[in-house]
Amino acid sequence: MNKQKGLSEVVSTLILLVVAVLLASVATYYATNITMTRTETEGLQFGKEHMWVNSTGAIAAFKVSKLGVRDILIDKISIRGVTEEWTDVVIYRVPSGATHSGDLTVCDYAGIADAMSHLTYTFSSITDDIPLASGGELLVYIKDPDNVQIDDIGTTISISVHTNNAQYITETNVESATTQ
Repeated sequence: MNKQKGLSEVVSTLILLVVAVLLASVATYYATNITMTRTETEGLQFGKEHMWVNSTGAIAAFKVSKLGVRDILIDKISIRGVTEEWTDVVIYRVPSGATHSGDLTVCDYAGIADAMSHLTYTFSSITDDIPLASGGELLVYIKDPDNVQIDDIGTTISISVHTNNAQYITETNVESATTQ
């Protein structure tokens, strides 16, 4: 008599199932660990976000604070999903140890240029990605976001700040820049 020795079909299936579950668990743990490690230390917080518009154009403004322990590089700002050109962005770096607690106010649309003076600060134009140190704050004004029009007054729009590791999004209502 010829007796064959081997595992039964049930035991073989069970072993394959356990191996597949273990591999999936390891892959999930690895992906979660990488994602959480990178974004936990980065942390950005928005504040004072505004979008003003009138017949001459639109202006976006917001404050961004760096909360995490690592310095970051802001490589893109987008409004309603459309990337803004750096030539339309001016920033003010709040000095180390200081904070800006007041609200941001609408400024002259035509006045947003290379060196803009507003809120007793001098804003600077930028040409490339924006480094932001841990604990730092930036005040940001953007001239004429491409896809915001006067008929958007009263609607909610998104403002996104992108870094190498994450995308931070806030929403704000479009306000009228016309004073009465």
